[in-house]
Order: sequence, then C-alpha cells, then structure tokens
Amino acid sequence: MRRIVRLSIGLGVLAGFLLASAAPAQTARPTENLAAPAKTFGRVSYDARSLMIDGKRKVIWSSEFHPFRLPSPDLWRDILQKMKASGFNTVALYFDWGYHTAKQGQYDFTGIRDIDRVLTMAEEEGLYVIARPGPYVNAELSRGGFPGWLVNQKAHARTDDPAYLAAVDEWMSRIDAIVARHQINGDGTGHRGTVILYQIENELPLTTSAQRRYMDHLYAKVRADGVTIPLFHNDQGRNGYWVPESSPVANVVKGPNDLYAFDGYPGGTCTATGKVTHGSAAPDWGFYGPGGARGGASASPDTPAFLAEFGGGWFDYWGSNGGYECNAIQRGKRFQRVFYGTNLANGIDIQSFYMGYGGTSWGWLPAPVVFTSYDYGAAISEARELREKAGELKQLGGLIAAVPDLAGMVPAGPAVASSPNIQVYHDKSPDSGARFLLVTHRPSNGQSDDRFTITADLPDGRYTFPQSAPMRLHGFDAKWLLAGVDLGAQRLVYSTSELQSSVTIDGGDLILLYGRHGEDGETVLRYASAPKVEVLQGQAASVFDAAKGDLRLNYAHDGRTVVRVTGGGRPALVLLLTDEAEGVRYWQRDTAEGPVLVRGPALVRRVDASRGTLMLIGDTKAETPLELWAPAAIKQVRWNGATIALTSGAVGSRLATRPLAGPADFALPALTDWRMAAGSPEADPAFDDSKWQAVDNRQSATITAKPDGQQTLVMDAYGFHDGDVWYRGRFTGSAEARQIALFYGAGGAGMVQLFLDGKLIGQDELPSGLPRPITTGLARFTLPEAARTPGEHVLAVMVRNNGHNWDLGADEFHKEARGLVSVSIESPAGRSFAVPIAWKIQGKAGGETLPDPARGPANNGGQYGERMGWHLPAFDDTKWAAAKVPAATPPAGTTWYRTRFDVAVPKGQDATIALAFGDTDVPRSMARYRVLLFVNGWNMGQFIAHVGPQRVFPIPEGILNHRGANTIALAVTSDGAPGDALEAVKLVTLRNVAGGVPVRLVPAPARPAELNPVAAQ
Repeated sequence: MRRIVRLSIGLGVLAGFLLASAAPAQTARPTENLAAPAKTFGRVSYDARSLMIDGKRKVIWSSEFHPFRLPSPDLWRDILQKMKASGFNTVALYFDWGYHTAKQGQYDFTGIRDIDRVLTMAEEEGLYVIARPGPYVNAELSRGGFPGWLVNQKAHARTDDPAYLAAVDEWMSRIDAIVARHQINGDGTGHRGTVILYQIENELPLTTSAQRRYMDHLYAKVRADGVTIPLFHNDQGRNGYWVPESSPVANVVKGPNDLYAFDGYPGGTCTATGKVTHGSAAPDWGFYGPGGARGGASASPDTPAFLAEFGGGWFDYWGSNGGYECNAIQRGKRFQRVFYGTNLANGIDIQSFYMGYGGTSWGWLPAPVVFTSYDYGAAISEARELREKAGELKQLGGLIAAVPDLAGMVPAGPAVASSPNIQVYHDKSPDSGARFLLVTHRPSNGQSDDRFTITADLPDGRYTFPQSAPMRLHGFDAKWLLAGVDLGAQRLVYSTSELQSSVTIDGGDLILLYGRHGEDGETVLRYASAPKVEVLQGQAASVFDAAKGDLRLNYAHDGRTVVRVTGGGRPALVLLLTDEAEGVRYWQRDTAEGPVLVRGPALVRRVDASRGTLMLIGDTKAETPLELWAPAAIKQVRWNGATIALTSGAVGSRLATRPLAGPADFALPALTDWRMAAGSPEADPAFDDSKWQAVDNRQSATITAKPDGQQTLVMDAYGFHDGDVWYRGRFTGSAEARQIALFYGAGGAGMVQLFLDGKLIGQDELPSGLPRPITTGLARFTLPEAARTPGEHVLAVMVRNNGHNWDLGADEFHKEARGLVSVSIESPAGRSFAVPIAWKIQGKAGGETLPDPARGPANNGGQYGERMGWHLPAFDDTKWAAAKVPAATPPAGTTWYRTRFDVAVPKGQDATIALAFGDTDVPRSMARYRVLLFVNGWNMGQFIAHVGPQRVFPIPEGILNHRGANTIALAVTSDGAPGDALEAVKLVTLRNVAGGVPVRLVPAPARPAELNPVAAQ
C-alpha cells in the first residue's frame, strides 16, 4: 500500500497529496487510444480497455489477503470463501520473503508457509489470483518483507548489485516455481490454476539506472522461471514510474513490465475522537480526470487502467486511540459506492482493495510503526467477522458479475442531472451499447439531501427519468445505475434501483434490484406487447407504454416487493424489489445444475448440486429461515450436511419448513491457577554466559554510525534479527564512573533496560506513533556508587526490538541499527573516558538456525524463557511459584506467568476467542508494563499497557485448541515501580456462529527438549 516515506510523512501531508480529486469534467477526455491492439499472454490478454480471460472481458474485482498474517492454514479457506461470498472474483496475495527463510540458502514452504496450498484453495473457491512476491513488499512488515539475514548484506538493496541479485534469485527461483504451477496458463503438466497477474517489486520510488537494470533482471528472471502471464509493477501513487516501454507517453519512467499499475488511498481520516470524516472527493484517475503525461491511467494509454491497491481501510499505529472501527466506517459503506464506483466509471477495470482481510501481525512480523493487530478496518475483521461494508461489497460485486458488459466501457456522452448538486458519470459498452451511470454529489463527498431527474440519450431512446417522483441522493452516497442492458432474456431500459443479482432458472429470469430504505424506485422494461403484471408481495404500480413498448414499474424500497411479469414476447420474469438491508440477505451462486439464489443465512460459503441434491454450506448467527430459488431438478436440499424439508412459497421460491439452527452459547473458563518465575536471570552477575557470543570488531552493514573505537554491538551482525536481545558487559570500577550513555535502536515503542550487578539502573522507551516514530535513541542513566568501587562489575542490557524499518524509499533504511550501537561510561561532566567493557551477546535460540522451524523466524526473540522453552505448552512449570493475576508490585525485569485451561466450543460452530488485558474500554492504562503473549507456544503479539491501543488479541482456531487443553505463557516486562504490574487477564468471545470450516491444530513442537541445544543459556 502507499506507506509513509521513511516513516516521516504525516497524515496531514498525506491527505494533501490525496486531495487532488476534482469534480469530473462534463466531457471526458478523448479515447482514441482505446483502439490499441490486444496483447496476448496465453489465456490472459488485454487491450487499452480491459483485461480478458479466454477472450472475454473481465472487471477484475479483487481484495488483498496475507496468508502469513493468519498462521492457521485451514482458516485460509474461511477467508477465501468469505471473499468470494462478498462479491470478489480475485484475491491479491503478498508473499513475505523473510517469512520463508531464517538463513540464506534455506527456505521453508510447508505448514503455515505452504504457498502451494493457499493457491490451490483459491482455485477451488473460484477466485483468480494476483501474485505479489516482491522481492520487496513493504506491507507494514519488519524490513518490508526482506529476510533478517539480508540486513547484513552490504550490497545496496533494490538495485542491480550482484550480491543483492544473487539473494533475490534464491527467493525468486523458489516462489516462481510455485506460482508457475498455479498460473492460469498452466506449467506444461496439464494443471491450470487461477493466477492471472504477477507483480515484480513494489512501490519502487527512485529511478536510477541501477534500479532500471534491477527491474530488467526481475522481469527476465520471472520469465526464465516459466511465468507466462502479464507482469506489472505497482507505482507508489500516480507518478508514471515503471510504465511499459510500449507507452506512447513522454516524460514517464519506462520499465520492462507489461502493465502499468498504481496505488492510492484517498478519502478522509478518522479523528482522535473517532469521528468519521470524508475529507476529499473521489479522484478521477481516468476518463474524467485532468489528464497529463503523469496522470494515472493516461501514463500508459494502451494498457488497461489498473489500481493494484486502493484503500479498503488503513493501518493503525502504536500509541493511537484505536482507529480500526472508525476506519471500517470511514472506508466502509458509501465510501465504497462513491470511491470504487468513481474508479469504475473512470475506466479502471482492474481494482484491488487493500485490505480485504488484514489479520494479525503475530510474533515479530510488524514494522516498528504498527502493533500486533492488522485488522485494517477491512471488510473482514481480524476476528473473521463480516463487517457491514462486506454486504455492500457483495451487492456491488453482484452487479459486476451480472453485467459482463461493464468491462471495457468508455464515456457515452452527457447525462444531465436536474440538480446542480448532482453529477452523473455516463459510460457505455462499445460492443453492446449497455450503459453504466454513476450518480454522486458534486463534489462526490457532498452531504446534502437532493432530489433530481436525469436526462440522457440511452440505447432505447432519450429519457428523462424517473418519470414519476424524482430520485433522491441523501448524504454521502452514490448510485450504480444501469440502462440498455440485457439481463437473461429481459431488456432493462433503465432502473433507478441498483442491480444485485440476475439469474435464469428453468428458462425464467429472476432479478434482484434494491435501493435505500424508504426511497422510491422506478424500473422500465421493454416488451413487444403488453405483458401481464402480478404483484405477488408488497405494493407496486405498473404502466405500459404501447408506443415504446415500455413497462414502467413504480414501488417503494421497503422490505421486499415481488412482481411477476409474463407474456409480452419474453420468458417469465420475477422481480425481487428490496431495500438495501433485505438485499444483503441474498446469496447467489452457480452450480453444475444451474444458478441458485438463497435468502437467510449470515453466510453462504459454498453451493454444490449433484444428482438432484443441493448442498449448501454456510453460517448462521441465530435461528434463521431459509428461502431459495433453484432449478426444478433439485429435489433435495442439505444445509451443512443435514437434510432440509421444503415447502413451496407464494412467490415461486421454496421455503424450509423449519428455521436453520443458530449457534449454542458456551462458557469460557476463568484464567486461574497461574504460576510464575523470574525471567531475567541474565541480570545476575553470577549468570553463566560462557556459551554467549563475544562482541568483536566484525564488519556490519548497518547504516547507523558508531563512535570510533566502539566494537560492533548491533544485534544483526551476530545473527539475531528479531525480538529481544541481551548483552552482558564486564568492566572495572572507577571513581570517574558517574553515568552511562546507551545509544540503541529498537523501533517505535521499543525499549532498553539496564542492570548493574543485578539491579535495575533504568529503563528508556522510544516514542511511538505517527507522523514519525523515533526508531533509535540515546539513553543516559546515573550510575550508583557501586560502579565506582574497585573490582569487576557486570552490566546487563536488554533491548526490545520492535522491528526493523521498511525500505520504502529504497534508501537502506531497513539496515538502521537494532540493539546496542554504542555504550560509554562518563564522568560527572559528561565526558566519556576509556573504560574497557568486555561484551557478550545473546538473542533468539540458535540465531539463524531455528530450533523451531514450524513456528519460524518471527515467533521468538531472545528472552531467557524463550531460550528455555517456557513458552511451549508441555514445559513443566510445576516447580514455579503460585501467582495471582492481577499481580502485585512486580520485580524489575521480566516475569513469566503460565496457566492452563480447557475450551469447549460446541461441535459444528466457529468462534473467535481472544485474550483481553485490563479495562478494554480504554486504549491505554497508567500501568507501565509490556507483555509477550504466547498461546500454545505461538507468539500472538505484544501488549504495551501504557502505549496501546490494542488490549484484545484474537487467537485463531488451530493455534487455540477449541475443543481441548491450552496453555498461555506471558512474558511480562516492567520497571518494577509500584502499580506497573500485570492487570487482569481474561478470555472473551468475539464472534460465534453455527458453521465454519474444519480446523485442525497447527503442528509445532510442544516440549523444550525439542529445542536446539544451542539454546542452553
């Protein structure tokens, strides 16, 4: 997505950049370039108007999902099914290079890293795939997705430096082999997948010759690896960077890619109080925009307009007040209609929304600006709940699926609204003449309540409509209207209602139209002669104009009205005329025996038909009636495997004789029987550090300068790239030793603790949040009298590394130091003097050689308890002391708490259970402490009580055992001050439905004995 450059551009500046969005010109720009010849890449082709699959134009309607942010592979299917059910036909997948490799030359694509599996699932669920393997992805990931070991490479990343290219080729060879197997063109073995587009690199902002050679290398490498689908790059905004060589436009930066794509995150922001704003109008990045050589789609006029990322939400950051729910609204209902519709009207037929499901940046995945939750305010919440905006997306996706003519539309000429507050985008299909009219306010972020008519030349004549009462646009909203469209055997002249579904069942047509509750609707259909109109439910009036052959229906969007039309020279038609809320209750799916329309369940995941039996798979939130329209050949219906008795309904549907059952309630256990142990033995002068690495003068690739004479202290140089790192230093006491200065890198909200001879001297924390989280800091502490006594003294330093910076500016920022950079003992005047300190360092067990490859490099840092396996479920804690939570005044350093509990979610139910800390109604507390949260050995995040905002941590099933025993281990770090202790900890249920997908426990080591012996200390 569009990120904050060097973490330093604030939201105000960002908003200014995104405000370049004027009301559309009444006359669109010329479209001569739309006649450019098509280019073919096997089954995928494109021209200037749209992408085509097997020669058929497609609107690519996509959203983003990161499998690495959901470490329970069985649940990947849950997300993909929800995306499909929410109207998407495509899923975009980032792949995190560093997620698959802890050590150069060694890669893992098994278990939670099984890319082959997620691509197979996407194919099975009927989704096209946009593959985005980087090698750099950003994505608010530590190092932007680069592996930890790459931080030690002196070669300039994202250039053609040979050492960097050699590392890149390691990754590309492996990921390309998987993608090639799943591309829609096949890999030569007979199997064909659904990957249709492949992205090289991401948001590469600079344009040096070294970067051009780098991009050339990537293109050639991907092609050599057997990838035959179109390749593209995602420009960081509408800059005209990496435009295909074929572009006739001057003053753009051209590259080897086939398609030009860009990203954008326009719109308002959420205020600190949670108020939603719509700070800018939807931008015209296409037909109706101002143009210019660097203006969005016009930078590449002979390829289809392509938004590789468009705002489906926004990330949240350490220290905020918690903006995900606000963001879900701000980029939710209505925003989607206005902004996504404006894109479509501007000819942007390839759109992918970031994110569709954000998930969890578990372990040490997150970049230093973001915390554990990556909910993003997406249509599917972190807890896997379909938000209200998902219903609107389903309705918009239904329109796109029902009207293939939307792909490749061009401006159709003026459509004039009677109100100056209203603007109408008017597009047509050059092939069929079908029309798309997007109605918004002028400007589109207007909030007024307007009534109006539209006058336009439509395929079936010139009309001013509605012909009865005027149309209404109330507040921030848009209408997606159709005219001159063939739906099945019916001819839609125009409608002021919006289309959600159109199916043909047993030769008859069924059309679902919806509108805002209480507003009038008008639909005109064309017939050769007067048809018969029957109102089966609700109220509607009809008028037939014999001269035109127009049947005009007028009605109110109030619940549901059902109208049957027969005769007039066309097959029978049933119209379902609903308000918006009623329309959301319907799910359309195709089967081998024909399409079906289902009403009632909270989610319909799959619909399959075989030998007269219709098999419905889905979820219910409560007891729910079931209604369906299906071919007559369907004689039996099963819901989640159970046979459903049906009866005929009054409107031509079939009704279940009994409602579908909802979920049963279940109780969660209280978390009691806690046990505890001290977790910072490294602070003890007598601690055995004989197996630790000695700090030396080795070379480092860090961009952070250290003072002359200092040894190489940075943690990456010693193979420790994630999480906490410990240092122990020995020095001889001196009368001059009055204070100590630590220069360290730890990322936003990172911290350092300093102990002298076993006692905490002090703690320092780096600031958090935007516009620029400070990622390095200088901490000074007064040394006690003991440091001035003769003899050996021991310093122990723990640095909490909250992730490496990303490399968005291609400026090596990911190589900023983490851990200690320099340490100086100073005199009373602040003058440093030569006090030799013999340092040793210890991070995660094994360093780059993982003792627990199943959980992988992001799971663990260098806490003593992690090295000893205290986080693992089968660790024997019976000798630990009993503890109470909430805790009393804690000791300084880290204290571990463990408890066991059983969960009993009823069989056949899908729940999301979370761990909550303290008062969940406030984003932060007065208590200053932080927690690493382990569930059954998996690091599911970091809670920082006084920074916030996250207090509730969803734990996916598969990590949490929903029907059996579980273990929680908490590594609580505090300064030991009164009150800075662990608050109450409890389990909470965030969602509970009947249904779901089968989920198995994710295999991973349970016992410390399985750890590599190198972890002994």
